[in-house]
Amino acid sequence: MTDPRDTPATRADEARVAQEGRRWRAHSRRVRMYRRVLPIIMLVLAGGALTWTVFRTVMSGVERRATQGQEVRLDNPMFHGQDAQGRSFVIGAQGAVRDGTTGHFRLIGPALKLNLGGRKVTEMTADGGTYNEAARTVTIGPNVRISDGGSGFVLTTPEAVVDTRTGIITGSKGVQGAGPIGTINASSYAIYDQGQRVVFNGQGDNKIRGTINPSGSGG
Repeated sequence: MTDPRDTPATRADEARVAQEGRRWRAHSRRVRMYRRVLPIIMLVLAGGALTWTVFRTVMSGVERRATQGQEVRLDNPMFHGQDAQGRSFVIGAQGAVRDGTTGHFRLIGPALKLNLGGRKVTEMTADGGTYNEAARTVTIGPNVRISDGGSGFVLTTPEAVVDTRTGIITGSKGVQGAGPIGTINASSYAIYDQGQRVVFNGQGDNKIRGTINPSGSGG
């Protein structure tokens, strides 16, 4: 005798229930696995981040100490030399730091003297600067003051570049000054020929403005 409940519909329902049971058990196993694995993953990631932070901190300290170890600090240094024509120059400073990587000297409170022949000495001061001994250039600034012994001009400018091979002084960040022929305001300047020739150029709104001094006295 056939069980009245053993019908195709009943067997289909039982199959669906069994399949859902298998899915639920598989889902439960995945949930249990995630619950065990996720905390471990989070712990590993947190540990990795902490390790990287500590590593970078240590390496930064090592790099900083290495850089400091390569630097050479000088108090009241004096650099002496001559240009191509045998004229002497002196580069002094309140302090200097030599970069072990580039070999450049970072100058603190530099003061330069270029002997242009006889008593014609050009003196320059600034807040800071860089001496590239290999290229034989000195770049100083800001607050540069140039007292030019050849032309009699006293100039103020944000920056001055001295080529110690030629004795030529240039700047392209603006300049103001006063001298025997009056006052000057220009965009750039260059001092040539032992100070006997000073060239000023103006661009845009920063035109050259000159006021001739009738007395011809030094500024």
